[in-house]
Amino acid sequence: MAERKQFLLRIDPELWAELEAWAADELRSVNGQIEYILREAVRRRRGGGRKGQGDEGSEAQEAGGQPA
Repeated sequence: MAERKQFLLRIDPELWAELEAWAADELRSVNGQIEYILREAVRRRRGGGRKGQGDEGSEAQEAGGQPA
């Protein structure tokens, strides 16, 4: 595995607390949770669907919203 890039991240304490709670809910470290969120954002930006193409509305449902 390639060496991982390290960098300093300054973050608002309230956001940190939210990330910490979210990470705990998903049994991840905060670092792991941030990396997961970033990977998902990059995948979505590239146009990849979570369960494949044609999943419009599934992200809204997962987030507690209504399908588009």
